[in-house]
Amino acid sequence: MDLKTLDFIFPFVSFFYGSLVLFVLEIPLLKKITHNGEKSLLAISLREQLLVHKPLAWICFFVGGLWSLQNLLI
Repeated sequence: MDLKTLDFIFPFVSFFYGSLVLFVLEIPLLKKITHNGEKSLLAISLREQLLVHKPLAWICFFVGGLWSLQNLLI
């Protein structure tokens, strides 16, 4: 893989990572399980781990999205 191909693919990977983490954090079912009486330890620990990554996910979502759009337009 050369640098030109990597430069084209990386923004899409970054955008996909941000989109996936934000989507999982905003799923109503996961929010309901972790906030209501159903105390599933796995769901709570998964949500806590993802909440740590939320600021990075927002950055990847916007920067990767704009960078991908630039690559598609040029």
